[in-house]
Amino acid sequence: MATTSTTGSTLLQPLSNATQLPIDQVNFVVCQLFALLAAIWFRIYLRSSKTSSFIRHVVATLLGLYLALFCFGWYALHFLVQSGISYCIMIIIGVENMHKYCFVFALGYLTVCQITRVYIFDYGQYSADFSGPMMIITQKITSLAYEIHDGMFRKDEELTPSQRGLAVRRMPSLLEYLSYNCNFMGILAGPLCSYKDYITFIEGRSYHMTQSGEDGKEEIQYEKTEPSPNIAVTQKLLVCGLSLLFHLTVSKTLPVQYNIDEHFQATASWPTKVIYLYVSLLAARPKYYFAWTLADAINNAAGFGFRGYDKNGAARWDLISNLRIQQIEMSTSFKMFLDNWNIQTALWLKRVCYERASFSPTIQTFFLSAIWHGVYPGYYLTFLTGVLMTLAARAMRSNIRHYFMEPPQLKLFYDVITWIVTQIAISYTVVPFVLLSIKPSFMFYSSWYYCLHIAGILVLLLLPVKKTQRGRNTHEKIQLSRSKKFDEQENSLGQNSFSTTNNVCNQNQEIASRHSSLKQ
Repeated sequence: MATTSTTGSTLLQPLSNATQLPIDQVNFVVCQLFALLAAIWFRIYLRSSKTSSFIRHVVATLLGLYLALFCFGWYALHFLVQSGISYCIMIIIGVENMHKYCFVFALGYLTVCQITRVYIFDYGQYSADFSGPMMIITQKITSLAYEIHDGMFRKDEELTPSQRGLAVRRMPSLLEYLSYNCNFMGILAGPLCSYKDYITFIEGRSYHMTQSGEDGKEEIQYEKTEPSPNIAVTQKLLVCGLSLLFHLTVSKTLPVQYNIDEHFQATASWPTKVIYLYVSLLAARPKYYFAWTLADAINNAAGFGFRGYDKNGAARWDLISNLRIQQIEMSTSFKMFLDNWNIQTALWLKRVCYERASFSPTIQTFFLSAIWHGVYPGYYLTFLTGVLMTLAARAMRSNIRHYFMEPPQLKLFYDVITWIVTQIAISYTVVPFVLLSIKPSFMFYSSWYYCLHIAGILVLLLLPVKKTQRGRNTHEKIQLSRSKKFDEQENSLGQNSFSTTNNVCNQNQEIASRHSSLKQ
């Protein structure tokens, strides 16, 4: 494999040559492994009980900026520029409208950088690039702006329980803001976390439990022993190792591009095409499993990511986990796949777009997701197809699922069929996301005669779809009801804050799935 140029450090060029991997990818992996070691040191030697929050913020920020400079060189200045200007917007504009200005600026700045990268670097280059971390920073900037707006401008009765739990009641200092955006644990691969969760972790309030007093009103706070993340980190590193091994061996022998190979299209039977489509997209996922699971392990190693205890008293370290591999691979619906893939991004889309949209929230959410991902036409083809598939799957599920719930044998048959259909539909939908360009994407869809597009349109035309009632008041009630459903799920999973996490210990923790931005 040919090596690629980099704007970052070339110190690891010999390792890049030896492994035949692009220098950008080598820099990324080595920096993440360094961040893992730094996280362990951070938890042991800079624990909140003996180190001030100021020191923890400074160290986390400086280490993050160093890793960014090592990987991306002077392009890392974009992280500071984007964060700095956004902070100035918050201070100057004020809490009433700053969320709108921050949203437009951060997303616009990200888009300009993505357009620039496409023309500076080779089109379609998949090695690490500086716009990747900017995508996470954009999520943090916009999320925090909305949380401050909710906490400092809107009335409590106007907020959903989720918004109330995430609301920030004071303006963060510049150091806190930079630490949240650029800390070493998440600057290279995220994942997104709420500002309140991050500050709670830095200040060491992660393990403070609340207990009602004897009168039932007074709340007594006490500190619970800090649980060890070692088992969770070890398990996640094992997943990383297996994912990386799979990516370096099997994935390279099953390229997605082969789906549009002229000889393959001309000679392969339809069953062969369907099977290869599924297998090639299955083989494309381990690199995401590796990057996101490693990022989660780094945060856990630093002591961040704890969200309470399960019913057996075992610590749970999935507060900011970004995926659930088993649920992804066993998904029996489009929604189930999306609920468990890139979880934190789905929550971001829900919080800043879906539950705030005044009309067509599903379409608006997919459009925002496409803009956020980048400027390659394949992204837009994937998300446009995704809108159609989501609406069609929703209509199918609401119209026929209840006929297959009993007896168990019929339910099993239904699950097998829906698993097959879901995996094919997901693979069909995301091919342009991997191919990136318009021409190969249309080559693929035309080779399949746009069959799933046509099927989706027919489903929407022929099956009755529950329509949203008209009227402003009715719409507001529907939006509030939808938000409450999200919030009940999120609260039970401890997503809002560590104080929520503590209360979860006394609540039902057996809810199996999380509501994402595409909740029906």
